[in-house]
Amino acid sequence: MKRIDLNQKLRARFLAWLLSGFVAAQGVIVLAQDAKPGGEALTLPLAVELALRTNPLTRATVSGRELADARIAEARAGRLPQVQLSESFTNGNNPVFVFGSLLEQSRFTQQNFNLPLLNNPDPLTNFRFGVTVKAPLFDQWQSATRIKRAQLGRQQADEQTSLVEQQVRFETLRAFYGLLLAQAKKEVSDEAVKLAEADVKSSRDRVEAGTAVVSDLLAAEVQLAEALQQAIQTDGDIITAQAAFNTALGLSVNTPQRIQGDLIEKKFDLAEQEELIRLALEHRPDLKRAGLAANSSDVLVTGARNEYLPRVDMFANFGASRNNFVNGSSDYTVGASVTFNLFDAGRNARIAQARAAANLAASEQQHLANQIRLEVVRAQQQFVSARERLKVAERIIAQASEALRITQDRYQAGLTTITEVLRAETTLTRARLIVLSARHDFYVGYASVMLSTGRLTDVQPFVS
Repeated sequence: MKRIDLNQKLRARFLAWLLSGFVAAQGVIVLAQDAKPGGEALTLPLAVELALRTNPLTRATVSGRELADARIAEARAGRLPQVQLSESFTNGNNPVFVFGSLLEQSRFTQQNFNLPLLNNPDPLTNFRFGVTVKAPLFDQWQSATRIKRAQLGRQQADEQTSLVEQQVRFETLRAFYGLLLAQAKKEVSDEAVKLAEADVKSSRDRVEAGTAVVSDLLAAEVQLAEALQQAIQTDGDIITAQAAFNTALGLSVNTPQRIQGDLIEKKFDLAEQEELIRLALEHRPDLKRAGLAANSSDVLVTGARNEYLPRVDMFANFGASRNNFVNGSSDYTVGASVTFNLFDAGRNARIAQARAAANLAASEQQHLANQIRLEVVRAQQQFVSARERLKVAERIIAQASEALRITQDRYQAGLTTITEVLRAETTLTRARLIVLSARHDFYVGYASVMLSTGRLTDVQPFVS
């Protein structure tokens, strides 16, 4: 009855595992379907969710955690007894072998004391079945050392998972807004083409009416050609940005995508530099991982020192010897042993290696902390630069719009030339592109600050 219950439990667990895998797969399929033309447009949160499921880096972290769990199970197994089964076949006429095997088989008789038979026995066959149990009672705390290091390894794997997820989140966000920037630049370029085409038509009409010279028409046509070149370049930028976006999602570069979002005006609050550095040293997963590596090295030093302690083991043997597959005799042995290494030439070297590894891990942790401080300062300054450039660009676009309006009015009144109009249009188009680039850098700059401080755990602050 117990056997049936166990099988039922195993079947239930297997079905649950299949169901969970099916649900996860369905989730990925639904997200992938949303990314197709005609499906729901990808918002930034949905894109990040898809990336965290399909990006190869996040899948690799799952394997890393499984590897760490397996190492813990292996380390814990060192405390359990080992059971070995053996079956051996031996045939020979060695006097000691024959004498002992007869005793093991319980076939030793008075006539076996015959000296000629003792010295020159007939060949004997011995089948020996054995069960051996070995259990460590005290293994110099080596199992405890391995378990502790394996547990620290699992914590390192968790921190690595957190680090990779933040990096994937950042790359997805940067690619998402990179694609939005390319699409917005395309819209500005298309508007510039339409405006240039209107200038060409207006100039041609004026030339035909005799109110303008041919040079005005030629200047307008040059402006149109430049606008068309810029539009062609923006088409290529969109393809490149879409490939980068698909790469961040872990999809094929040619996967068609529709995204939903805007590079609108937004405000991000940023702490002072010292506070950002403090937050980074507190939250950065890679620094935590380096600290765990240093702790693991310290545990290794302790484990190497514990080799000076004695080792206590228990053993038990059960065996059955027979001259055929039916008849035979059984025996057993139970005992314990205490082992103390008086001289081990490699022990001091292992301790020295462990100490060197601990010092190296501590130095790497300190170096990483210094690098993190630099990354925070760099990210903060890039964000501040993008913020100030955005302010200047927004003022410029207002001025450029007003300048174009005045120039067009003056041109219609015959007070200026087409060259001034074209220059004003070019200035406005350039100002709009500068605003878009600055706003993209502003968004990405803030994300970079959050990544450098180890706090890019959510993209909701970026959502409109």
